[in-house]
Amino acid sequence: MTRLRSVRAARSTVLSMVLVAAGILGVGAMIGTIVRAQESEQKPGPSPNDKKVAAGEREAKKLLLLMDTDKSGKVSKQEFMSFMEAEFERLDINKDGELDVKELTDSRVQVRTRGR
Repeated sequence: MTRLRSVRAARSTVLSMVLVAAGILGVGAMIGTIVRAQESEQKPGPSPNDKKVAAGEREAKKLLLLMDTDKSGKVSKQEFMSFMEAEFERLDINKDGELDVKELTDSRVQVRTRGR
């Protein structure tokens, strides 16, 4: 029972981290749009912030493409949860059903096609 709680807590933590990252990307995109509009009035050409916003949007699109296994253009709750479960399993190096600081800090981003 304790292990199940630990797995659920870890999933909740990973999910929270993803949601926070998505929120940051969304806020960053909105701020970037406002800044872009203001800067376009002042000077021509893309700003360093524009490049960061564009890079964040590209990364978010890549993540959505990885999760969208049925190619609907949207990510269902099931697709999202399956992706997160697979990521948890990948990060849980010692397979104890829990992620510790070492497993999280030693992790590397891996882009997989997940059977495509």
